[in-house]
Amino acid sequence: MFPFEDYTWLNYIGQVVDILLVTYVVYKLIMIIRGTRAVQLVKGITVILVVWFLSRFFGLRTLEFLMSQTLTYGLLAIIIIFQPELRRALEQLGRGRLFSSRTIPQEDSTKNSIDAIVKASVYMGKRRIGALMSVERETGMTDYVETGIQMNAHLTSELLINTFIPNTPLHDGAVILKGDQILAAACYLPLSENPFISKELGTRHRAALGVSEVTDCLTIIVSEETGAISLTKNSELHRDLDEEKLRLLLENELLTESKQQTSSRWKWGGKKNG
Repeated sequence: MFPFEDYTWLNYIGQVVDILLVTYVVYKLIMIIRGTRAVQLVKGITVILVVWFLSRFFGLRTLEFLMSQTLTYGLLAIIIIFQPELRRALEQLGRGRLFSSRTIPQEDSTKNSIDAIVKASVYMGKRRIGALMSVERETGMTDYVETGIQMNAHLTSELLINTFIPNTPLHDGAVILKGDQILAAACYLPLSENPFISKELGTRHRAALGVSEVTDCLTIIVSEETGAISLTKNSELHRDLDEEKLRLLLENELLTESKQQTSSRWKWGGKKNG
């Protein structure tokens, strides 16, 4: 007897819908953790699964036992390790955002954001107003946003400048930006533990380097002592930037990224009025 001989067309439709729903939910969960530090943890779990399979296939009993124990207690470990991502997923589900599509920044919007950042940085540099601004990219910075005061405000140079005016409630800490939005101010960033960092660099520079070591964000620093403007990316520090150099670095990183995302959406979505 065939296992599906008693199935009706409704059963087949139900199975197809079931598979499609599960596939879509898994896809959305992947999109939630995509670009976050959780991706590296997923890669580590994948390695453990591969090692377990190979040890079982080749009869490596001791290694198989160790991997089996790791997988047995892995569920609890996953809940602990992925706690921020799980919480974020549940929050989005409660707000009805789990099934919403991802917003891709437009090129014009990115240019306006770059103009605002450059204008504010140059203004504060001339007046020696200390500032620390991180631009979120692929790697999510929600963990750091939650340490500060959420703003969710439209990004303008005037608002950035006012945020860092000394002796105001939000001037101490970092501002986190995403697209044309100021997500939060007065945020705490992780300090770099690199022993080779120059002793003349202060806490702002160490925080900028620290967050660049664990995310792919761009962080702009304005020194309170000298007014010098610096930028960090991928654990690299670019110092003593003038207006032209700062703008060029931001455009090379953010405009290229925006064009690539727009191009990708165009390929998947097809041409309009085609």
